[in-house]
Amino acid sequence: MKIGFIGLGNMGAPMARNLAAAGHDVTGFDVHAPMPEGVRAATSAAGAAEGAEVVITMLPNGAILRSVAAEIVPAMARGAVFCDCSTVDVESARAVADQAGGAGVLALDAPVSGGVGGAAAGTLTFMAGGPDEAFAIVKPLFDVMGQKAVHCGGAGAGQAAKICNNMILGVTMIATCEAFALADKLGLDRQKMFDVVSTSSGYSWVMNAYCPAPGVGPKSPADNGYRPGFAAELMLKDLRLSQQAAGAADADTPMGELAARLYESFVEQEGGRGMDFSAMLPRFEKRRRG
Repeated sequence: MKIGFIGLGNMGAPMARNLAAAGHDVTGFDVHAPMPEGVRAATSAAGAAEGAEVVITMLPNGAILRSVAAEIVPAMARGAVFCDCSTVDVESARAVADQAGGAGVLALDAPVSGGVGGAAAGTLTFMAGGPDEAFAIVKPLFDVMGQKAVHCGGAGAGQAAKICNNMILGVTMIATCEAFALADKLGLDRQKMFDVVSTSSGYSWVMNAYCPAPGVGPKSPADNGYRPGFAAELMLKDLRLSQQAAGAADADTPMGELAARLYESFVEQEGGRGMDFSAMLPRFEKRRRG
């Protein structure tokens, strides 16, 4: 398949490389990043999109997505698929889908879960919103880049699924870190805490697969000095998106709102930028009640 890939940073580069390694004809564009192995360079985003059957974007935010869409949609062939894998606000995803539809281009919003490691290993999960036809065309590419793709509904449904999932993730991480910090102060051994919780009603993906306590459970960023698998600032971005969506939908999300405030403080005032989102544990270790 002839593919244009725009946005070749930490996530986009390994995704594009995996597509090229699988035998697809991939042309890429990025303002700063170098071309991954097997990917031919275009001189502009529109150049990467011209003649492509599928154009994939992996971009930082909704404003940049809208800007790139304005450039590439006019360059795309009717019936081609514009598949955005960025994590952006639902409103931007739907606006870009409307713009693409007006030009005869099929659109998918398909944010991912799995982080940089999943992108490199080809084990991402894709949450897609858009027409059945577009999902069917891109599904073989999802199968190369990931291990699972779920068609969640119409335009914006992929972004909705992503931000709801990551709101749960952020809240659960904070609760898990709080519990370990409390266990420490109560004199409870961390391994014993893990042995109980990981097989009891406190079970969660955070505890069992991504434990924030070093030396406990499967290896995680906590065992690597909290170097990011999923950076705290990216969790903050997603929590802010969840609260933006909650405001637009008039949804009451007090735990999500508090999680966003805590990560905002951690990232912007407490040195959390550049650390994994599980580094909330050493933050709570240092703090006293009140």
